[in-house]
Amino acid sequence: MTLHLTNARLIDPDTLTETPGSLLIANGLIAAIGEAKASKGTPTLDCGGHCLAPGIVDIGVKVGEPGERHKESFRSAALAAAAGGVTTIVTRPDTNPAIDTPEALEFVTRRAVEASPVRIRHMAALTKGRQGREMTEIGFLLDAGAVAFTDCDHVVADTKVLSRALTYARSLGALVMGHPQDPGLSAGAAATSGKFASLRGLPGVSPMAERMGLDRDLSLIEMTGVRYHFDQITVARALPPLERARRNGLDVTAGTSIHHLTLNEFDVGDYRTFFKVKPPLRSEDDRLATVEAVASGLIDIISSMHTPQDEESKRLPYEEAASGAVALETFLPAAMRLYHAGHLTLAQLFRAMSLNPAKRLGLPQGRLAVGAPADLVLFDPDAPFVLDRFTLRSKSKNTPFDGQRMEGRVLATFVGGQQVFKAEP
Repeated sequence: MTLHLTNARLIDPDTLTETPGSLLIANGLIAAIGEAKASKGTPTLDCGGHCLAPGIVDIGVKVGEPGERHKESFRSAALAAAAGGVTTIVTRPDTNPAIDTPEALEFVTRRAVEASPVRIRHMAALTKGRQGREMTEIGFLLDAGAVAFTDCDHVVADTKVLSRALTYARSLGALVMGHPQDPGLSAGAAATSGKFASLRGLPGVSPMAERMGLDRDLSLIEMTGVRYHFDQITVARALPPLERARRNGLDVTAGTSIHHLTLNEFDVGDYRTFFKVKPPLRSEDDRLATVEAVASGLIDIISSMHTPQDEESKRLPYEEAASGAVALETFLPAAMRLYHAGHLTLAQLFRAMSLNPAKRLGLPQGRLAVGAPADLVLFDPDAPFVLDRFTLRSKSKNTPFDGQRMEGRVLATFVGGQQVFKAEP
């Protein structure tokens, strides 16, 4: 199949440029770009001057299969992703049971292929049951297709167990993803400590808990030489040690969530549980420092950290409510807030949302380049709308952006050259 996309505003995250032009798709790959010429009879799509960028590669998506399919299935997550311009989902292993054996990984891989119009890759647990006591069979899980290993927000507290797992992962060239947090300090926390948490009577956690967790992990990374990715850096205090580690040559990358880039602790307001995420929303100073770190490249990756929760787990007192928010469909519109505020260019955003995650995982996606997979998103960055959470395709509707005015509308999504989403007129 061939398709000629014309009259587009091409967003190239590799060269950090935005240029008018066209793009030719052939056999699922980008065949030409810029002033792309097509043979007579080739189907043509006029992009109307809208933005054409590599599809988003989203690391850290929670899907409820197995165990919590009522919150999110592979099918519902994939449809939400396609509508949000996400062409590759990288799932977390915090399922019930955890993805900690080759058999479990093969099961979710098979389910994803059957149900999904977008690409789905899987991470596996670093320790059995994500309990932090015994490492998983990392080699077998790599052979079964795991792209990275993580215990998600279950921080491995036993340093000896973690050091052995990192050493073994290093010997196999495996990527490990960690959650920088001191588990003792952060236990039971519902907000970031400070005046707001005190006034609301919420149990808080100091931003230093993230710094302490980061420092410990950086020491183990230096000791073992493992390839490592921090899933969410959200406080200014964590940035200097991260910068030193990069300067010293450690194979370390860092991410953050779109919620921590666009919201702060005051958005919680009067105990609005849809704003309860993990780690908790930070101060405005921390938010701005994190945005600047993305702009400078110190933080490499932006993720949705999509975490579906049902109504029963959110309609509780704030301290008792489950953490997390759905974000596959709101990822791009939320990112447009950073663009319209002048913090980041579109190319910088797609460097962090598409190119860098694909590079870190060794995937060919995330690029506007000849020979790259034709995984693309066509969107209007200026289109305004008011978000109604009940229109979201995710099974769960726990979004902090419900009722908010947003900008940025996905018009079409392509995976391997095939159109998997088209916006309604």
